[in-house]
Amino acid sequence: MRTTRNRRVTAVVTSLAAGSLLVSLSGCGAADMTKQSSPFAAAKGAKSVTLSVQSWVGAQSNVAVAKYLLEHKMGYRVDTVQVDEIPAWDALSQGRVDAILEDWGHPDQEQRYVKDKKTITAGGDLGVTGHIGWFVPKYWADKHPDVTNWKNLNKYAAQLRTAESGDKGQLMDGSPSYVTNDKALVKNLKLNFDVVFAGSEAAQITQIQQFAKEKKPFLTYWYEPQWLFNEVPMKEVELPEYTDACAKKGVKDPTTVDCAYPSTPLQKYFNTEFVKTGGDAATFLKNFKWTKNDQNKVSEMIASQGLSADEAAKRWVEKNPDVWQKWLPAKK
Repeated sequence: MRTTRNRRVTAVVTSLAAGSLLVSLSGCGAADMTKQSSPFAAAKGAKSVTLSVQSWVGAQSNVAVAKYLLEHKMGYRVDTVQVDEIPAWDALSQGRVDAILEDWGHPDQEQRYVKDKKTITAGGDLGVTGHIGWFVPKYWADKHPDVTNWKNLNKYAAQLRTAESGDKGQLMDGSPSYVTNDKALVKNLKLNFDVVFAGSEAAQITQIQQFAKEKKPFLTYWYEPQWLFNEVPMKEVELPEYTDACAKKGVKDPTTVDCAYPSTPLQKYFNTEFVKTGGDAATFLKNFKWTKNDQNKVSEMIASQGLSADEAAKRWVEKNPDVWQKWLPAKK
């Protein structure tokens, strides 16, 4: 069990080498980065950086803005590669990628690569706090305020039935590859619900939007930061309080988890050799730190307004010089 969002998604393959983020949702797996390297790596004298990009749009926003500034303000060539969360740590350790800009917590990998092997170096806070929870739409919670406490969920199970959940209420999750505690929580809290997977973050968003359009009730695993809250206001369901004891118990046996998810300051990680030799790029990425609102603005432009990642990044950069200029290395 992980006590944070380990969102290992196999549905998206992304390439930014040509200058914009192209997201293709399909059933095929992500590229095996342990067998790849940047196409720019062999270019003699090229100032190049390779960034790992995860499939959720918030992580894509980080990479899009970092890529845009590295290319347009610092003269670097940037390659980005889609890779699932755990393989991304392996690739980072081997120097196949230089940086992960949004990590939700992988204690096993931190112990192995940061503390023991020292092939990966912590890059500091992203500036965004991540939180997972169960959410219901505000329009429904306003009518039934007690639904925001888990103890009352069984009372509303019948209203949350779907064809997929049968005679139980539906708790909607995203991809089956996400590591969540939801099945354990449903069992241990004795809830008359079934965890139903939408298939991906994009599919989950589409389903939430459809429910909201029809003003139907729903209960969903969801997370912050997420731009969708701007479009579909939601209220969190209070689960039993998160404790370290619950987390430790869950590490030994994931089926025992019976408490809420924690809030997690999201972290950056760099290949250790890149920290030593990456020069201004390494300094810039270490300085890269923004807010949840900043990230959500870029994410909404990509996911809701249909802009390319490069265009969304450009617009944000043009409007927020007071934020990003602090990230640039001091002129020598």
